[in-house]
Amino acid sequence: MEKSLKNFHHTGFCPIRDVLSRLGDKWSILILVTLHVNGTMRFNEIFRSLADISQRMLTVTLRSLEADGLVGRRVYPEVPPRVEYRLTEKGHSLIPYLQGLIDWAEKNRPAE
Repeated sequence: MEKSLKNFHHTGFCPIRDVLSRLGDKWSILILVTLHVNGTMRFNEIFRSLADISQRMLTVTLRSLEADGLVGRRVYPEVPPRVEYRLTEKGHSLIPYLQGLIDWAEKNRPAE
């Protein structure tokens, strides 16, 4: 009897591939968690809180998270312009799942 396997082909809908394409980079989860912990933040506040990200990579990642509807961006009509970032409702709904991954990573990290 042949075993029936579930396939994860790149064609069609694959939730695993979708999540990995949105959050599988080095910075997305860190930025989401930073905004969750600190609330609304300006660009330079996010930049300083992560320390080892380039301004270009922060800009690219924030734009991607905004396009995915996870981060909101608000520009204030001031001189100089003030821009703030925050988690959207969709972004907040992702946090419990990210926290599960964080908890697992802390529990299973190598002993020092």
